[in-house]
Parts: sequence; C-alpha cells; structure tokens
Amino acid sequence: MGLLHRGPGFFVCISMASQGGKNVCKRRNVSNQGHASGTPSTSVVAAPVLPVTADLASLFECPVCFDYVLPPILQCQSGHLVCSTCRPKLTCCPTCRGPLGNIRNLAMEKVASTVMFLCKYSTSGCNMSLLHTEKADHEEVCDFKPYSCPCPGASCKWLGSLEQVMPHLLISHKSITTLQGEDIVFLVTDINLPGAVDWVMMQSCFGHNFMLVLEKQEKYTGHQQFFAIVQLIGSRKQAEVFAYRLELNGHRRRLTWEATPRSIHEGIASAILSSDCLVFDTSIVQLFEDNGNLGINVTISMVY
Repeated sequence: MGLLHRGPGFFVCISMASQGGKNVCKRRNVSNQGHASGTPSTSVVAAPVLPVTADLASLFECPVCFDYVLPPILQCQSGHLVCSTCRPKLTCCPTCRGPLGNIRNLAMEKVASTVMFLCKYSTSGCNMSLLHTEKADHEEVCDFKPYSCPCPGASCKWLGSLEQVMPHLLISHKSITTLQGEDIVFLVTDINLPGAVDWVMMQSCFGHNFMLVLEKQEKYTGHQQFFAIVQLIGSRKQAEVFAYRLELNGHRRRLTWEATPRSIHEGIASAILSSDCLVFDTSIVQLFEDNGNLGINVTISMVY
C-alpha cells in the first residue's frame, strides 16, 4: 500500500495480507400518378456522405494544432480557417497575420456535415471514421486514447498505452504495494492525518491488476470525508466483467459497498464527485479504526 500525502506532514506505508472506397450516389425514380404515361418522372438523389481523403482532410486542418477544424468553423477576413479551440488563444490569423474577427464559414460547415473524419487516435491504431457530431464523444472513450497515470493527485503527468501503465507504476511509484488474491485487507495507516491525503494499494487477481484508492477530503475545517473506490488497470469493456466489494468490519458493525470497478481510462474523479463509491466521514472512522489504522476488506469477483 502506498500513501500519497497532498498536504504537509509525515506519512507511513504499511501493507497486509460507401463501396470499395468509391462514392456511390443512388437515384430513385418516383412516378407521377394521375398524369399521362409519357410524363417524365421526378428523380430524387440522395446526398452522399463522403469518406475523408487526404486532400479533403487538408482543407479542414487547423494551422495551429493540426487537428480538424470542425463546426463551428471560424475564419479570418481572408478566409483562412482556425478551429474553435485555438481561436480564443489567438490575437491574429496564424496564416496571414490579419485580424481574425468572429466570421463563421457556413459553406465549410455544410461540407463538414457530409464528411466522415478519422479518429484523432488513428495513428495509434483506431480505424474509426465518424461524422463530426460523433467524433468528440468517440474520442473521449476510444480504446486507443493514451492512458493517464492512475495515481490520484495531479503531480504525475505521465501518458502512455495500457501495456505501459503497470511498468510505469512499478518504476515511478515504488511505494505502492501489490497484494495477490481475490480477498485482501487494504490497511490504511495514520487515518487521522490532517489535510487532504490519498492512500493507494494494488491488488492482483484473475490475471488483472486493480488499484485501490482511499481519498480524504476536508470539505471545511473539522469536517472530513473519505472516498474509497477500486479501478481496473484496463479498459471499460474489461472492467464490466468484474465486481468489487469494500467492507468495514469491527465492534459488531459492518459497512459494505459493492459496485463495478472503474476503468483507469475514465478515472475516479467523477465517481468521487458524485459519491458513486464508498463514502464515510470521521464519525464512521471512529467506529472502525484501531489505533489510527483502518482495515478495509476488498473482494474482487467476476460477473458471469
């Protein structure tokens, strides 16, 4: 178990047991009923959705970040494009140095609505092509999106592939202890340390690694809340086949929480913010602690 102290003080770590690439436009003839048979029929042509090509994609390239310029598309007075993300950071056009203003290019926005764009992680292996309205949502959960370091806090800025996460933890976060087995005890030491504190431990079972986190937050002076959660060192799809149970036991009392582990792809911040985890306060700690230490029983199981 590793303890990460985010405030002043001392900490101790203890652990226990489109066909062929061609655009196809289909024409459908609609007969005009009630007219003479020689009257020409009305034709309806479906507007094609175009796959992205290198030439077409270059028209949507932001000169600042080199990502696609997607609606709303802004341009300078000379017609040069810049994406809506980069626009607030600029004082002049990065291409011609002219004034930017807030001119929208409605024609390019209309073209963008007919194009399938490659995922921004295509260079990492994703082969998805999407409409611009779907692109951001997909990229947020794309399996090829780089993983952040799953340790709580903002001190480690590491990014890498899923296969590199555990080597990173073993090299850069050596204070984190790993216990083997489906049932272990997460022993939290010095539970009464002041300020914001994170306790971290790894659990290895079923051929996967799980990170156990207990985070203490001080909402206001004298009122502390604890958030305990488990995250899988894996994808969302892998996390769905597991369940975890956290349990506090002692003095003829029991407090239990059961849930699906979070993937480190999505992290734990949103779960803690919405209290979608085991939540307790200082008064609960006093019911279960033993000389400043708190034992949390952790059980990992597979969902069949």
